[in-house]
Amino acid sequence: MNSERLALDGGSPYRATWLPFHRPCIEEDEIAEVVDTLRGGWLTTGPRTRRFENEFAEFIGAKYAVAVNSATAAMHLALDAIGLTPEDEVIVPAYTFTATAEVVMYFGAKPVIVDVEPDTMTIDPAAVEAAITRRTKAIMPVDLAGVPCDYEPLLEHARRNDLVVIADSAHAMPTKYKDQMIGTVADITAFSFYVTKPLATGEGGMLVTDNQEWAERAQVMSLHGMSRDAWKRHTSEGSWSYEVVAPGFKYNLTDVAAALGLRQLTKQDRFLAERQAIVERYHASFREIPEVEVPSVPNYGTSSWHLYLLKLNLDRLTVDRAEVIKALNAENIGTSVHFIPLHLHPSYRERYGFTPESFPVAYQEYRRVISLPIFPGMTQDDIDDVVGAVRKVVSHYRR
Repeated sequence: MNSERLALDGGSPYRATWLPFHRPCIEEDEIAEVVDTLRGGWLTTGPRTRRFENEFAEFIGAKYAVAVNSATAAMHLALDAIGLTPEDEVIVPAYTFTATAEVVMYFGAKPVIVDVEPDTMTIDPAAVEAAITRRTKAIMPVDLAGVPCDYEPLLEHARRNDLVVIADSAHAMPTKYKDQMIGTVADITAFSFYVTKPLATGEGGMLVTDNQEWAERAQVMSLHGMSRDAWKRHTSEGSWSYEVVAPGFKYNLTDVAAALGLRQLTKQDRFLAERQAIVERYHASFREIPEVEVPSVPNYGTSSWHLYLLKLNLDRLTVDRAEVIKALNAENIGTSVHFIPLHLHPSYRERYGFTPESFPVAYQEYRRVISLPIFPGMTQDDIDDVVGAVRKVVSHYRR
């Protein structure tokens, strides 16, 4: 890293080596589980995937879990299960990753984008109510950074208007809303097991619901629309014969990925405790700095602390967020930005005629957010280096 990009003292970076924004926590038991899977000769969807589904559902407290290859796949299957059509609309927040809205467009349906609340940057229930029309089929809130949205008013809107609530909970493992585990609050919930997520299988996801009909539809559609348990045709329990009951997708999770998931699932409490300890150190340090704001968790829930979203008070700094990120990179601290709001992307801006101010809260909060490193395995020195680098950069650019 070139420290000359940050002309502070002309010296070396605050940290001698690069600290990545995220590093997956893969331990010896995960490796052993994967090796055992490889030696067992079953690489694709099989018995470990089914075991992972069962244990995940038990952990969450839901009746059904369908393992797939991404949260995007889980959301797509959820919309298929409820029968979304091109005439329908689905309400989504502006502040989210593109997957939340793009799965709606897979059906030729319209994602109706609404603004978010400034503190949590989760979907604004009042904006949702105002956006409901006779064409609305579902509401798709996002539990951003692991913080749950306020589900109670969303569920009230849904029940009054005969809508389905499908939660994009890619970040929310494990998170609670009013003492309920996320995965048991919405009608259908999608989790992500991407490499940076609290439970990581590299690529992967899970659809969770208490509705048997939706779960069975998702299970079938996740593997080419083949009749349930078609994977067993290659075992002594199965038959070569199968039926395709609908034109489905190739969304199945492999047993190799499920092997990682099974071990990661047993560590969720420890991983969360480690992230919470990092949060406490960050909070204690950053609350003393008037140029930044620490993330908050509303009193109606808990956070998985998948992300630590530090907000810059730009009116107290002489530079914008991009320059702060460059400076932190020069100090060997990896960062990221979650997320670029939907309406700022050409795909949505040009299709629907949005401007940055179409969703002013999402736009203003996006301009000042930085995701700092937070992952199990960070050492005390790592945490101190992040704090020290932030202090150094903020001090340099302070008004």
